[in-house]
Amino acid sequence: MHLLRLRAPSLSPASILAITALLVLSALPQHAAPQTFAGELVLNLDPAQSQMRWSLGSTVHTVHGTFALKQGSLQLEPKSGKASGQIVVDATSGNSGNDSRDKKMHREVLDSAHHGDIVFRPDRVEGKISDHGTCSVQVHGVFVLLGKEHELTVPVQADLAADHWAGSAKFSVPFIDWGLKNPSNFLLKVDHVVEVELELKGSLQRVGAP
Repeated sequence: MHLLRLRAPSLSPASILAITALLVLSALPQHAAPQTFAGELVLNLDPAQSQMRWSLGSTVHTVHGTFALKQGSLQLEPKSGKASGQIVVDATSGNSGNDSRDKKMHREVLDSAHHGDIVFRPDRVEGKISDHGTCSVQVHGVFVLLGKEHELTVPVQADLAADHWAGSAKFSVPFIDWGLKNPSNFLLKVDHVVEVELELKGSLQRVGAP
C-alpha cells in the first residue's frame, strides 16, 4: 500500500509577511469607535469676551460697526441634533463711529427705543457635534429683529475644551427683505444685506452622561 503524503503549499516571502502582519494586528487590543456624547452640552455666553461686528456696503464706501452682546445660553443634544436657548444682542449698542448716522440707524431702521433686543434662538444643529475639540456645524433657528421672526441657518465653527468654549460665525442678514427701512437716498445707495461676524466665548457644562 502506498502512503499518501500531503505537502503544505510553498509560500512566497510576500505572503509570509502579509500573514505575519495580520497575526500581529489581530493580537493588538481592539478599541471601540468613539461614541457621540449622550448627554447635553450647555454653552453659557460670556458677553465681556464676545463681540458682534457688522458691515454694510454702499455706492460710496463700506460702513463697519459693532453691537454688544447682552447674554446667551445654548443647550445642545449631540445625538439628536436638537438645540434650544438663545443669544441676545443689545440693539441700542449699535455703533458705526458716526453719531448722525447712528442716530438715523437707531431711529429709522432699528427702532431700538422700542425693540431693544436682537435675538437668535436655535432649534437644531446639522453636522457632527463633538463634546471635545473642534467641529463645524450648521445651526438653524429663528432670528428675531424688530419683534419679527425670520428663519436663519448659520455656519458655526466651535472649539470645545474641558470647561470653556469658543465659537465663530459669519452670515448675512437681508434686513430690507425682512421689512426694515431702506436707509438709501438719492445720493447714497446701500446694499440690502448686512454682513455679520460673531466671536463668542463662554463656559461649558456637560449634563446627563459621563
